[in-house]
Amino acid sequence: MKRSEIEAAVTTGLAAAQAVSGGKNADYIPFLASVPSDLVGLAVVTTDGTTFKAGDADYPFAIESISKVFTLALVMETIGAAAVREKLGADPTGLPFNSVVALELHQGKPLSPLVNAGAIATASLVPGTDAESGWAAILHTQSRFAGRPITLSAEVNASEQATNFHNRAIGWLLYSAGTCYGDPVRAVDIYTRQCSTLVSAVDLATMGATLAAGGINPRTRERVIAADHVPPILAEMMMEGFYTASGDWAYTVGLPGKSGVGGGILAVVPGEMAIAAFAPPLDAAGNSVRGQVAVAHVAHALGRNLFAPRAATALPA
Repeated sequence: MKRSEIEAAVTTGLAAAQAVSGGKNADYIPFLASVPSDLVGLAVVTTDGTTFKAGDADYPFAIESISKVFTLALVMETIGAAAVREKLGADPTGLPFNSVVALELHQGKPLSPLVNAGAIATASLVPGTDAESGWAAILHTQSRFAGRPITLSAEVNASEQATNFHNRAIGWLLYSAGTCYGDPVRAVDIYTRQCSTLVSAVDLATMGATLAAGGINPRTRERVIAADHVPPILAEMMMEGFYTASGDWAYTVGLPGKSGVGGGILAVVPGEMAIAAFAPPLDAAGNSVRGQVAVAHVAHALGRNLFAPRAATALPA
């Protein structure tokens, strides 16, 4: 693919997103409500580390639920893909990302590590003897994926910790069902912190490009996770990355992705690149309105959809 094609897709993708209105910032977390709602950033990072960006692509924002992907990678490296599937699941819930009903319907087992219940259970499996060592492992993992030191925002974390009562309840429900695999207070604490780090659209695209490159960071050339762990992570993203809109995203875009209520959107084109966007106003499912438009535009412009047939090659006679 030519560099000029990606540059053009990013330029027109930003314009398409800027032309869209609607949605509103998440307001149940005070910090997120205060972020300027007119910001829009778009970035593409390829598996060779080439970066394309437009708009507010360097603006730091809260990673929020996109962090679930990278803590999942850490835990998969620790206990293996089979154990992740057994303990955390690999199916969409069909319910909102913070649903308690989904837990009750399945005897307390989370169906996916990319909804809040599953992410808290994932955090309970993070290696470490206490909250601080577990948190250090998560922060180190995010930094390795981004190829630079990622830091916690004390302001975001304070805002999150002061309002995470629902997640604390989910933690105790998991614990009562035997599906929180450690202290639920520790699990919710480090889960809340992992959502409170600051990244940019360029960071997100780099993190996604590490998955696209089979686990090798395209900038540092460090192997971050085993190549065998990338396909199940991308499968989880395809199943539940956009919560109740995940099926629509697969239908219309056809790329594994993940959203966050901080306004981030990430999509991965395996073997080629990652596309990331940032725009704070969210739709009813909790996904960035303009971010979805930007990422989908780039994917469509470049003809990247995992379900689209490529040129067929005949088998030898």
